[in-house]
Amino acid sequence: MKDIGVYLHIPFCKSKCPYCDFFSGRADDDTFEKYTNELCRRIEYFGEKLGRKADTLYFGGGTPGVLGSERLCRIYDSAKNAFCIGDAEVTAEINPEKKDIDFGMLRKKGFNRISLGLQSADDRELKLLGRLHDSEQAADCIKRLKEAGFDNFSLDLMIATPSQTKESLMRSIDFCASHGAKHISAYILKIEEGTKYYSMQDRLCLSDEDTQAEMYLMACERLEKYGYKQYEISNFAIEGYESRHNLKYWHDEEYIGIGPSAHSFIDGRRFFYGRSFEDFYNNIITDDGEGGTPEEYIMLSLRLTEGLVFEKYRKRFGCEFPEVHIKNAGKFVQAGLICVDDRSIRLTKEGFLVSNGIISEII
Repeated sequence: MKDIGVYLHIPFCKSKCPYCDFFSGRADDDTFEKYTNELCRRIEYFGEKLGRKADTLYFGGGTPGVLGSERLCRIYDSAKNAFCIGDAEVTAEINPEKKDIDFGMLRKKGFNRISLGLQSADDRELKLLGRLHDSEQAADCIKRLKEAGFDNFSLDLMIATPSQTKESLMRSIDFCASHGAKHISAYILKIEEGTKYYSMQDRLCLSDEDTQAEMYLMACERLEKYGYKQYEISNFAIEGYESRHNLKYWHDEEYIGIGPSAHSFIDGRRFFYGRSFEDFYNNIITDDGEGGTPEEYIMLSLRLTEGLVFEKYRKRFGCEFPEVHIKNAGKFVQAGLICVDDRSIRLTKEGFLVSNGIISEII
């Protein structure tokens, strides 16, 4: 039986960024301790219930670093014991302003990958994004994690943020490359309902859709020049440093998510905890229906640059990829949005910009 991935949600932040709609909030030390203890109990519960091994462990948020190094290590120990974690990819999301994180302690315990929430290397843009760090603090944080032995680290970048220019975006990419990031996640800003940005979007200095597209394509080109190979719509890596955990999602493989708002896919079913501490503390889990269907597999595969590989589809579902889907995909070839050959269907970079519409048409 194939090993699963484990996602642990840490729903706390020092402050809420105006663009963020993830479930998180501020809390005190007592709440951190209560949550850590409950998370460890839930990890043990699922470890016994599933009886599965895991080869990826991901601490996401929120801001996992607010718990502190010791609590993160306690949670790691619980997960290691519950899911027999050995040679695994173990990632923690950390914000650059967090100076009291002991990277040495994390590395010695078994963490081997850090995802740093940079977002931009331009101090003015960082202020507009509500971030608590500046570019100098980010550079210092990268230095400290390297000194602790973390060779594998990822940096997040946001594209088309308020007042961002093509030139400032290129400088942020240059910053990432110059500091030796092995992986870069570059996302176009999306204004989500319920966020602070949503209520003030008419007052934000945002790029129009054409400019956003230009910035995305420029970013892809710049990153490739630095040796970052695009492997998913928003993710780029030096060869061999792709996120093994996130690839589980895009390959439609199994994973367990533990924490408020965390989603899971196990044994053909999808389920999740609601966006509340009450649901989590009472272990109230909501069924989200069937998972791993052909349509879902197609949708997720087309997020990857390798696309939908016919042989992989045949091995998974025991049948040929439907000709009707190939015919539907063919409608976008002449426009340069998709490539179809004897091996696969895959979106181009231009196709990624309108991926939702194309995938809907295909399936």
